[in-house]
Amino acid sequence: MTNDKKQFDFGKVALLMGGTSAERDISLLSGEAIYQALLEHNIDVVKIDPKDDFIKEFEINKIDRAFIALHGTNGEDGTIQGFLTMMKIPFTGSDIVSSAISMNKIISKRIWQQAGLNTTRFFEVSADDNFTLERANDVRQVLGKTHFVKPASEGSSVGMSKTTSAEQLVQAVAKAQKYGNVLIEQFVDGREYTVGIVGGKALPSISMVTPNEYYDYDAKYCADTTEYFCPSGLSDLEEQQLQSTAVAAFEMLGCSGWGRVDFILEKKTNTFNLLEANTIPGMTKTSLLPKAAKAIGMSFSQLVMNILSTSLVIGEK
Repeated sequence: MTNDKKQFDFGKVALLMGGTSAERDISLLSGEAIYQALLEHNIDVVKIDPKDDFIKEFEINKIDRAFIALHGTNGEDGTIQGFLTMMKIPFTGSDIVSSAISMNKIISKRIWQQAGLNTTRFFEVSADDNFTLERANDVRQVLGKTHFVKPASEGSSVGMSKTTSAEQLVQAVAKAQKYGNVLIEQFVDGREYTVGIVGGKALPSISMVTPNEYYDYDAKYCADTTEYFCPSGLSDLEEQQLQSTAVAAFEMLGCSGWGRVDFILEKKTNTFNLLEANTIPGMTKTSLLPKAAKAIGMSFSQLVMNILSTSLVIGEK
């Protein structure tokens, strides 16, 4: 995989970071880390924040390709990918359609279900639905007494809640509806794992353990008590199966370039269940994807250059 400008001239690279989503702050952190890595490799890069007059910035800087470090709405959902496609500017990561599909957790899970892959059971609530206490009790009859409630199209655990009563469920749905449609997901007692993917190949899996009630925003970005294990403690066979499932699930959504797929290993059945796919995961120096790359001797800057190299596959965008 190309990872040096001497081998390929990437031209003027726009590093898209920030944006207007609820994940803006994380995107700025990811973008800054990526920016420094690109400078290490003498890439001609300019930081562009889509919340500003970014179209003008593209024209002024005569951009040749884009490295997308935007998380969430308008960055990961196919919006910016559509703009770049229209402008015929190569970019990192997945195309318009696959970005939109993977951003929607509900659609992703339905595709995986139809393909026979294991995923947690769930229920959908529209953004404008009046989710009553009666409906909450109906959901609890089907999915059990404990749930995770998430916006269908946000990441970084934004708007996410764990509920153990009908009253909490109603409140959590109302909270998540501020971001759009809502996913009510069956609680699965188990350990979370994630598998990074770069250029169609899986990186070693990582398992996460937190003293928090669940792996929430605080556990991901603030707390220093979250533990990460890479190697994740799986047997060689389990690791191979998890990696192959991650790549299959990623490609099943049409995704390409780079990303991450999250799982939970159910204690009761010892079965991996798919949670979601991320087409633009966090890229701070302490994020999960860089941790997995480091486990195989790949530095952060090498990882960044390998991701930039995925923009060379212009015909597949």
